[in-house]
Amino acid sequence: MKILILGAGVTGSSVAEALASEENDIMVVDFKPELLDALKQRFDIATVTGNAAHPSVLEQAGVHNTDMVIAVTDSDETNMLACLIINTLYSRPKTIARVRAIEYMKNPNLFSPAGIPVDIVISPEQIVMESIRNLIEFPGVLHISDFAGGLVRLFSVKVGTHGFLTGKKIKSIKDELADAKIRVVAIFRNGKPLIVNGGADIESGDEIFLVAPREQVRHVLKALHKLEAPLKRIIIAGGGHVGKRLALALQDDHQVKIIEKNPKRANKIANELEKTIVLHGDCADETLLMDEAVGSTDLFCAITENDGVNIISASLAKSLGARKAICLLNHKSYTKLLTDTDIDVAVLPNQETLGSILKHVRRGDVAQVRSLCGGSAEAIEAVAHYSGDSDQNSVVGKRVDSIHFPPGIVMGALIRNNQVIPIHHDVIFEEGDHVVMFAMDKKLVSNIEKIFQPLNKTL
Repeated sequence: MKILILGAGVTGSSVAEALASEENDIMVVDFKPELLDALKQRFDIATVTGNAAHPSVLEQAGVHNTDMVIAVTDSDETNMLACLIINTLYSRPKTIARVRAIEYMKNPNLFSPAGIPVDIVISPEQIVMESIRNLIEFPGVLHISDFAGGLVRLFSVKVGTHGFLTGKKIKSIKDELADAKIRVVAIFRNGKPLIVNGGADIESGDEIFLVAPREQVRHVLKALHKLEAPLKRIIIAGGGHVGKRLALALQDDHQVKIIEKNPKRANKIANELEKTIVLHGDCADETLLMDEAVGSTDLFCAITENDGVNIISASLAKSLGARKAICLLNHKSYTKLLTDTDIDVAVLPNQETLGSILKHVRRGDVAQVRSLCGGSAEAIEAVAHYSGDSDQNSVVGKRVDSIHFPPGIVMGALIRNNQVIPIHHDVIFEEGDHVVMFAMDKKLVSNIEKIFQPLNKTL
């Protein structure tokens, strides 16, 4: 697939990294040559220096024979204008545009056929906010995401040193849960995946991924001794796009405070957030945190645009007694710095956003994608179709035990007619079934794509 990426910033770079390793023809446009040079040194891609919304630059980048354009510059206006120009002047490849400002997103007609012609609009800040809100709803998990329109959830928990799970085998967990709709789909130890089977031992520090019907998640966490007390008192460090969205989502049911360093921004969001206390100050100021009783706070959420500030303030808040701390990190490599801290969860915006892009790039009929474990693994919801080829290109009409994926791909859930059904070995796949699968290495995804093709399409 020929893909044109507009913007070589943090998001554009992460998209290029994810797609360049999958036999795609990647072109990246940015007006900063130093960013493009850094990408070319790491990946086999082509680049063009210039304004991503200028027709001459788009022409030079080969937009006329591109399959997909992903506009992720730091400017909403540049992203929207580029898509408008592409629709007006060219044969119109599929367009994906990043739009950050709430002012644009709250007007749904803006991106209708009669408005700005963008095929898919993504809001990383909204995606990240929803991810953090899910973590707040289930404070015992490291990750949680929805599939099948919210019917099932994928979530992970960390095994404590002397926890309930330590030393147990996968089979004993299955017996404990006693529900065929709840499945263990992956174990990661020291960042590396282990093949899941009943005899696998669970060790301290492991991250275990499970899939369960939405209404069963709390039951599972309780059974695994991972259901924690609700988080009610919350301090948000950073009143930017994500911080404001998060406060709006939480302020009706939680006690929320925001610490914002920029006085103009603090004043602006204070006028917009009626039930949130907005404080002007430095979130890494120990005196300020103590004055605001951080020691009795349930959650300190460090989500400024500066990774260093997030790490420092979250670590400080934990040392002062905050029950839990979430830290937003734009640079994946910085997660290594958290090992010696008490920070509970790191949220990676680029990883959260990547899934919303990948589901439009994947070659099968894919309804949902989640990029996991720093981008090395993926969870995919694919739709089964009859292809007319009874041998290779479809699962329809076949038993579960006749589908032989390579090691590293695990089926997590089967949804039929909006109902979650157990994945027994003798279940036969039907047309339109939604199947949630976990690929422990994203290189295995092509095996899923081959047998979950859209109607009248083969690889």
